[in-house]
Amino acid sequence: MAELRIIKNSGREATLPDGVVEDFKKSLRGRLLRPGDDGYEGARKIWNGMIDRRPALIARCAGAADVARCVDFARAENLVLAVRGGGHGVAGNAVCDGGLMIDLSVMRTVRVDPARRTARADAGVTWGEFDHETQAFGLATPGGQVSTTGIAGLTLGGGWGWLARKYGLASDNLLSVDIVTADGKLRTASDTEHADLFWGVRGGGGNFGVVTSFEYRLHPVGPVVGGFVFYPFAIARDVLQRYRELTRKAPDELAADAALLTLPDGTKVAGIAACYCGTVAEGERLLGPLKTFGTPVVDQLGPTSYISVQTMLDASYPSGLQQYWKSSFLREVDDKAIDTMIAHCTAPASPMCHGLLEFQAGWCRGSRRSSRHRVRGARRPARFPGSGVVRRSGRGQAVCAVGARVLGSHGAVLHRWRVRQLSRKRRGRGGRAGPGGLREREVSTTARPEGAVRSQESLPPEPEHQAARRDAVSITRRGRIAAFDRPAA
Repeated sequence: MAELRIIKNSGREATLPDGVVEDFKKSLRGRLLRPGDDGYEGARKIWNGMIDRRPALIARCAGAADVARCVDFARAENLVLAVRGGGHGVAGNAVCDGGLMIDLSVMRTVRVDPARRTARADAGVTWGEFDHETQAFGLATPGGQVSTTGIAGLTLGGGWGWLARKYGLASDNLLSVDIVTADGKLRTASDTEHADLFWGVRGGGGNFGVVTSFEYRLHPVGPVVGGFVFYPFAIARDVLQRYRELTRKAPDELAADAALLTLPDGTKVAGIAACYCGTVAEGERLLGPLKTFGTPVVDQLGPTSYISVQTMLDASYPSGLQQYWKSSFLREVDDKAIDTMIAHCTAPASPMCHGLLEFQAGWCRGSRRSSRHRVRGARRPARFPGSGVVRRSGRGQAVCAVGARVLGSHGAVLHRWRVRQLSRKRRGRGGRAGPGGLREREVSTTARPEGAVRSQESLPPEPEHQAARRDAVSITRRGRIAAFDRPAA
């Protein structure tokens, strides 16, 4: 077999001798795929059809030992590295061109401890699979709104879901992770072990290492009141104003979205989707007015199972479509924002385009909460956390329409915000230049502060117990990994 063409971290093309590739293949328990192998095309494709990249190698890892071997190999050969969990990420970071793709999708075990109300799940598990196991015991944790989403990417990015206003983000319910860091070592990170690393992975993304399993806190979740109601597009303004009033006084048990979209039969509608995780009687009282408002085109709102709510949007987000999303924050869903959203969605460039509002204020900013993950003294520029823009195109289409999406409170992106502040300061103080001139961020050596880090504050000192010299994990902004020795502060 001919030598394998690869792309180095520097961006330079090179080749790997066939013997090196074969030795690497023999060291893995899972399959190693290269272009032309059976299964390669399916493994390189992810949920977003816009992403069309071709890794030189795809390692379908069977366990954490395979992951550690892949990290060591990528570091030794200076390869571009990508990590795939559930493969649902819009940005396409799960796939790279010419490098090594670590595919965790084969690792899909979920173990539930109903007595402790915890669950441990491998990084390839989707939320649909996770919910199936936990709901057998009447338990759940916040996790997404589309069941085909992977638990790994969603949790590492924070993790919004229908239960988040009541129980916090997926990252708030994370108890520990098993993670392979850039030196190829498998570590367990929790509040009591590698606590600084554990702080980073809860919302900071995947560049701290490759998480191979997640341990979550579970909550009792029985029947809910949920579903969606669609109304004629002609009364879209009234629908969005009704949604605004609903969310202004919503208890934490209620999460709700509003959308302007086109149904499969071509009918343009304005809709509200909701989930109330409190008592059925109270949920019916709160959401009942939506069923009698106007003349619904579709009404599927009522008492149902949590799994039904978790899967009700799946058909709207099938695999293979070309997706482009964008979002931002609003202080308030005022009439001007409503009119702007309607104007953009009245004549969309494609029937697949839609505008979405997500109300996410709640648990993360509640002053009555005692969790240390809550924002303390952080600025909150948005009363409605994050109104944003969603752009979506159909299969094979290059056109996009603009909608609006409202995300929730500033607290909903707490962990991500804190990590950005940390990385911004590190880059300004002695960060090393990585391959291709990119700036690397030291991420495993900063202690987790008790409050949010503001831009004018100094970084907390490095923990005294750390050794005089250590392997510090360094990550470039494009997701490439390296390791180097540095003296302690």
